[in-house]
Amino acid sequence: MSQDYNNPAFKKLLQKLQEESWQLELLISGFAIFGLFTAFPHINIAVKAAQNDGKIYSWIILSVALVSCAILIFNLLLHVVLRGLWIGALGLRYVSGDIDYEELKYSPKFTRYLKKKVGSFDRYIARLENYCSVIFAISFLLIFYVLAFTFTILSIVLVVKLFLDNDTINETLGLWIGVPLLIFIVLGMLFTFIDFVTQGWLKKKKWISKIYFPIYWIYSRITLAFLYRPLVYNFLDNKFGRRISLSLVPIYILILVGTSVRYNTSNYFNIDLYSSSNITDNRHYEDLLEDDDFIDEVAISSKVVTNTFLKVFLVFDDDIDDYIFSYNKSLKPEKDMRGLDTDIVISNNISWRKRDSIRSAYIKTLNDVFTIKIDTTYHDSEFVLSKSSKRQKGFENYIGIKNLNEGKHILRVIRKRIREKDTQRVVYATIPFWYYPD
Repeated sequence: MSQDYNNPAFKKLLQKLQEESWQLELLISGFAIFGLFTAFPHINIAVKAAQNDGKIYSWIILSVALVSCAILIFNLLLHVVLRGLWIGALGLRYVSGDIDYEELKYSPKFTRYLKKKVGSFDRYIARLENYCSVIFAISFLLIFYVLAFTFTILSIVLVVKLFLDNDTINETLGLWIGVPLLIFIVLGMLFTFIDFVTQGWLKKKKWISKIYFPIYWIYSRITLAFLYRPLVYNFLDNKFGRRISLSLVPIYILILVGTSVRYNTSNYFNIDLYSSSNITDNRHYEDLLEDDDFIDEVAISSKVVTNTFLKVFLVFDDDIDDYIFSYNKSLKPEKDMRGLDTDIVISNNISWRKRDSIRSAYIKTLNDVFTIKIDTTYHDSEFVLSKSSKRQKGFENYIGIKNLNEGKHILRVIRKRIREKDTQRVVYATIPFWYYPD
């Protein structure tokens, strides 16, 4: 029956489902809100971990999931509140019926004004019903909008990676293909956004629509619009739906601006300052890390050190390989294996003996590139691969400090780099600590 959508029986079924859909809406909203609130902190921690470790693909996927969760939580909570108000209004109508303005015995001026502005109680209930239904439907439509934006940005990144930043393709050919594609995608994104904000203005003008149609057709594939297009046009062909759709845009902008507002207590210091000789950051001390915190590049065991040795942990992110390869070009592989991977191994031509030899050379180069300096004294690096207490992959090193004086000291991790055949030293991380031995 569902395939014959013109069948009167099917239309009658749809009408019945429409009238009873509020029960399913509340049921879905309740389960969804519970699940989203449970998942949100875990996704947030995973986003921070992916960002801190430089896992760009995981970070993009998890960020989309986090934004989608936030949108759904806000919209579904709003839906539950309005639906609760609607149920309350229904119960009140059962008790007292419609509004009896004559019973209020207001002056004729106020009576006429209230009849015009407030109107019938049934109209108020009907309006609440419309708001609830539209907000519930648009909640999931907004997730597709987030995916559409993500896929558009990924298309730009893909063109850059394939044609403009690819050593395996001829540079001139890459420019001839990549630049026009990049211009087309950027202009197409601009036109699609204008058409979205103006609710189809580009489709209404005859001569503009002919130019815009190829862009619309291609972007409907890039943004997966064919999956949710019926929902979009069902909103746009209704004045009430258009008004709700437009009103949500400034609401989200206000929420974004509101969450970024904070109070500054100083002209010179704020919460975004990085660790230095005058500033400490808990992300550089392993014993001060919270559940949702991760090491930022380098960490030591504690802010106040009581042992005669100091542990230094260096996070292993994607940039480390680049530092090593630029310093020792012989270690750079023919094919870069960083990024997404699978546990399924088809073949491996590297012997264990050769792999151990390469790893030893890698660690030796790492200890040449990174050196540790405490105050004015350099210490030999003996980093080895390990994992931190937060399960972050990295390199750890232990330094004897029994000869240090009690009090404040500054640890600096120095990175060597080669610029125009000259070896330069740059500060990779600065961490203050206090030494008070037991």
